[in-house]
Amino acid sequence: MLKKVPSVVLLILAAARSQAQQPPVEVIAIRAGKLIDVDAGRSLLNQTIVIRSGKIESVGQNLDIPAGATIIDLSKMTVLPGLIDCHTHLADGAHEDNADPTFQLRRTASQVVLESIPNARVTLESGFTTVRDVGVYRALNDVALRDAINKGYVAGPRMFVAGAYITITGGAGAMTGFAPDITLPWDLHYGEANSPWEVRQKVRQLAHDGVDHIKVLATGAVLTHGSNPKASEFTLEELQAAVSEASNFGLRVEAHAHAPEGIKNAIRAGVASIEHATLIDDEGIALAKQRGTYLDMDIYDEECIQEAGRKGNMPRDFLEHDRDLGEAHRQRFRKALHAGVKLSFGTDAGVCPYDVAARQFAFMVKYGMTPMQAIQSATSSAADLLGKSDLLGSLTLGKYADIIAVRGDPLADIHVLEHVSFVMKEGRIYKQ
Repeated sequence: MLKKVPSVVLLILAAARSQAQQPPVEVIAIRAGKLIDVDAGRSLLNQTIVIRSGKIESVGQNLDIPAGATIIDLSKMTVLPGLIDCHTHLADGAHEDNADPTFQLRRTASQVVLESIPNARVTLESGFTTVRDVGVYRALNDVALRDAINKGYVAGPRMFVAGAYITITGGAGAMTGFAPDITLPWDLHYGEANSPWEVRQKVRQLAHDGVDHIKVLATGAVLTHGSNPKASEFTLEELQAAVSEASNFGLRVEAHAHAPEGIKNAIRAGVASIEHATLIDDEGIALAKQRGTYLDMDIYDEECIQEAGRKGNMPRDFLEHDRDLGEAHRQRFRKALHAGVKLSFGTDAGVCPYDVAARQFAFMVKYGMTPMQAIQSATSSAADLLGKSDLLGSLTLGKYADIIAVRGDPLADIHVLEHVSFVMKEGRIYKQ
């Protein structure tokens, strides 16, 4: 006669069998010749970083390295936290075709998102382990790309995505320039809203569809047909509705805004950041400082717009929109910096090729930042804007092992960040 095995014994055996099936926890030790401590704003020598299960377990000099750990020797390099770009468009398809948004109509949504896979890979290999992706023409393509990266199907940075632009009919970021009897597919006007209640409905739909934050377009745009970047579009009440409804779902809101009044309305509404902030005035700068609003100022991509214009690859009306904005934008960046406004690193990647985002660091230094401030804008400050400072933005205990390394010292020559030699995301090496 068989004896009945007590249920508690069966549970113990099942737990033991489950543990036996799990792969061993990987431990990695990185020897860093120089380490940029962005929280303290200093450089440390001869540091060791111990990583366990994709997170940082300890950092310091003369650490005991656990037995069996994989050792990575970066003793001749400078080690930094993985960079964060707070304004990208990774899921809009191949860069070489996207100067005019109407190219989207020559692709299916599936083609566009598949063409975006190299954008994700090159962004990661450039040292950006996290991005805040702030909108796509084909709604929810960014959600698909984010999820494919998270599941390991494709390589790319950690993506926090907006899902779609929330904009007025024919407004910034809309697919415009067609005859009025042309009917667009749902994904090309998903975020259209024309009242506070319509804005709330769009936020609710985006939250349901799994986005990480909300993007509203408060003013006209440079790269939209029939738009005027100096015009305000959403009203204060509509922007307040976006922020209020987003907060119900635990989501932050960023606002595209070039024109002074649109910028100030968005700040008053309570957005987390102003994207571009191209023509921000003194009152807007004072408001941003008072409210703790980040300015995410893409002061490099003017170079790419004008270069595309010289090559004949940029629509003429876009160049007209952009005329005289570049230097004005950069001087306002300088004023905001000197006023003590919070500044994060955002490039509008997609306007420029995805592998040149790091060129903006040198422009931030040229227009007033120290190299350390520029690095902090893409690490600790960017993580703060995302609300992820507990996991990202510095090389400290408990955070993700998002680590890059460069040859040379970016505090002496910021241009070295344009040539990242080593990239790790959550303890996995993607470039060495």
